[in-house]
This record gives sequence, structure tokens and C-alpha cells, in this order.
Amino acid sequence: MTDLTQLSLGLAEVCRRAGQFIRQEAASFDRSRVETKGVHDLVSYVDQEAERLLVAGLRELLPAAGFITEEGTTGGNSLATSADTEYTWIIDPLDGTTNFIHGLPCYCVSVGLLHGGELAAGVVYEVTRDETFRAVRGGGAFCNERPIRVSDAATLGQSLIATGFPYTQFGQLQDYLQILGAFMQRSHGVRRVGSAAADLAWVAAGRFEGFFEFNLNSYDVAAGILLVREAGGKVTQFLQDGDPLFGRQVVASNGRVHKEMQQTIGEFWR
Repeated sequence: MTDLTQLSLGLAEVCRRAGQFIRQEAASFDRSRVETKGVHDLVSYVDQEAERLLVAGLRELLPAAGFITEEGTTGGNSLATSADTEYTWIIDPLDGTTNFIHGLPCYCVSVGLLHGGELAAGVVYEVTRDETFRAVRGGGAFCNERPIRVSDAATLGQSLIATGFPYTQFGQLQDYLQILGAFMQRSHGVRRVGSAAADLAWVAAGRFEGFFEFNLNSYDVAAGILLVREAGGKVTQFLQDGDPLFGRQVVASNGRVHKEMQQTIGEFWR
């Protein structure tokens, strides 16, 4: 049987090595080498090389594991490609690429591990703050190896909320803007950091009370979902307790304000 705690520690080291590469490249990054995958969806050689470094390191940890990757360096970017494997890595090599390209802080390496279809381990490494968030199913959540817990704020009115702005598929933009306005008026405020992985890690650490965003991919949220849950919080879809990993929408909270968040979203989301 695989020791998930030891595996997660190895995963953290692999993520830090990829983060070190990203940090080195940030010092002399050339914007002319940026490519586009779609409208407002940017990618660079740094994303791609960081993913290759991650895949190589993770193959050493679990040689038989499958992969779901953002940049497709393994040829696998859907669950179907690894359906026959017991373990599956879900990789975002650089969550917050736009921040990175523009020289703004907050971008992360994010890797989650599925075992039998359930999240078993996850690491979010925030490069600019050199913070390693790590979680193991049933084993708690940590930041730089210190235990973390969600905040104890009891109401939305006591909460700081994080979100992400849509950058594709703007058909529900008006619904989102109404939700955003409601959260602005009912909470301590709303922040947009630019990395869903960081948002979720910071909910787990008690820095945010809640986070919501739609049109997300599994690699954006896999590690962060486990972090929040292992830190005592709750993660669902917008209006139901469905699958936030592959369901394309996420509400995460300290658990105490979760119902208020879903009710607020439900007033406007169709």
C-alpha cells in the first residue's frame, strides 16, 4: 500500500523544484514568447517546461500513474486517458500565467492525486511567497509543514471572499456581475488574486472565508479542493453538493458561511 503522507512530501519537493525553475525564468522573461490557446488564454514555454519537469518527477514517485495535464505534454488531458490506472496526477504547472507574464505576484504550481476516483493528496506551491500548501486525505492540511485550519468567521458579513473573473464563455457574465455585486455589499470585500489554486489554499489557511468561480478545469482546483476539506472547510458546486472537481464551478468556504454563499449565488445564477 502506498504511504500517502510520504508520497505527498515527495510531491511537495517535485512542486518546489518546478517552482524554482519558474522563479528563475521570471527574472528575465520575454513576453514575445507568449502564445495563445484561446481568447485571453495565455501560455508560455515556462508553463510547458514546468509541466515536463513535473511529469518527469512524478513518474519517479509513481511510475504507473496516469496524468491529466493542462498543457498536454503527456498526451493526456482528460480522465478517459487514464481511466485504467489506480492513481492519476492532475497537474497545473503554472496557475496564474497571466500574472506571471505581466510580472505580478501570485502564481502557483498545483498538483492533485486521484486514487480510485477520490482526491488523495495535493500540493499548491505559491512561487512568489515560497509557500508550500500540502494535504493528504484524512491527514490534515499544512503550509510549510505547519498545520492550517479554515477561519472561524460565522457569517458572510464577517467574511473576505475571493473570486476569479471569467476570461472565456461570457454568456453568463451578467449573472456573475450581479453575484459579485451582492458579495461586495454583504461581506468585508471581494478579492481577485488571479490564481484559483492560491484562492483555495488561502481559504484553507483562513485568509479568505470563501471562494467562488465558474468555468474552471480540474487541474485548476484539484489540489485546492483537498486542502480546503482537510483544513475543515467545504467545497461544492454553486447550487448543489455536486462534483466540484469536474463540474466546472466551485464554491469553497470555511463551512460556516457556505449556505449563505450558495444562497447569494442562487439569487442570480441560472
